[in-house]
Amino acid sequence: MPLDHLWATWRSAYVTGLTASRDLADSTNDDPGRAGDGSGGPSTAADPDAGPPIPDIDGRSLFERILLAPGTDDEKQIVLRGSRCFVILNRFPYTSGHLMVLPLRAVPNLEDLDGDEFAELWALVRDAVVALKAGLGCDAVNVGINLGAAAGGSQADHLHVHCVPRWVGDANFMSVAGETRVLPVSLDHARDAIRAAWPAS
Repeated sequence: MPLDHLWATWRSAYVTGLTASRDLADSTNDDPGRAGDGSGGPSTAADPDAGPPIPDIDGRSLFERILLAPGTDDEKQIVLRGSRCFVILNRFPYTSGHLMVLPLRAVPNLEDLDGDEFAELWALVRDAVVALKAGLGCDAVNVGINLGAAAGGSQADHLHVHCVPRWVGDANFMSVAGETRVLPVSLDHARDAIRAAWPAS
């Protein structure tokens, strides 16, 4: 099913693991060094947050493919790995510091988690909220999960809990202009600040 009707190009590129925004830039921007200048979209040459390529592995979820991709956890924006679950920074966040907490194993439903996965998932969600407040100084956190495509889950085969930091007076999620999302805090800075503020086990 095409995702274009569900997501903007910047989001469908992340969701599908493809490089739609890069393809757009390559096809519309004669100068790959110009990024975000309104002349034709973002450029891979100026995208420090592009990260390593995501391998196309049949039968694997996007998140499993990210885990298996070459590169360091920092390059993949993985904040923390637990024994059953992990925490990753959303590359195309609603706000700076938008985290996703999910099991290492791809399962679509909460009831598919075993007891240890379930316990660790929600313990990491709690710790993520603490780290977001301490590390980024947010005023509140939206925590949510979309179970299944009908609920809005874009990656319905691998459940994930969103932890989205919020500030008093924020714009109810950052706007997108020219298919470019402006982040007041870089992904690397947010990852490092959240990791440094993560509660001790």
